[in-house]
Amino acid sequence: MQQPRNIAADFGTRIESLRFLVRDRDGKYGPSFDAVFEADDIDVIKSAPRAPRMNAHCERVIGSIRREALDHVLIVNEAQARQVLGACQRHYNEHRPHRARKQLPPDAHEQTTGVHDLEARRLLRTRVLGGVINEYRYAA
Repeated sequence: MQQPRNIAADFGTRIESLRFLVRDRDGKYGPSFDAVFEADDIDVIKSAPRAPRMNAHCERVIGSIRREALDHVLIVNEAQARQVLGACQRHYNEHRPHRARKQLPPDAHEQTTGVHDLEARRLLRTRVLGGVINEYRYAA
């Protein structure tokens, strides 16, 4: 019972801005654990039963964001964090190739045509987050 109180105390006044607590169904989280957060009007959402790898996809995306951007940027406030994560989201969905989609980003619907004469085309680089992430494309 003391651990959730400590967590709530660590958040301080920011706990009012929280709406959800996502947790697994481990036995160490009893009804008293949930009651501490529900008293602050935070909805406790439990993961699906018998789904130990339910968070694997989310953890994979979070790991990619950390390795590709957040480990290289010093975040000083919430506004900057939102800007950085927005840039990461745009890059991830509009440009970054994904192996599961045959090297297409999630927002792309078809494969671009291949380049036959590499000398005739010029490669352009777009810097994202001041060069932390680079996007490359051929000039038209």
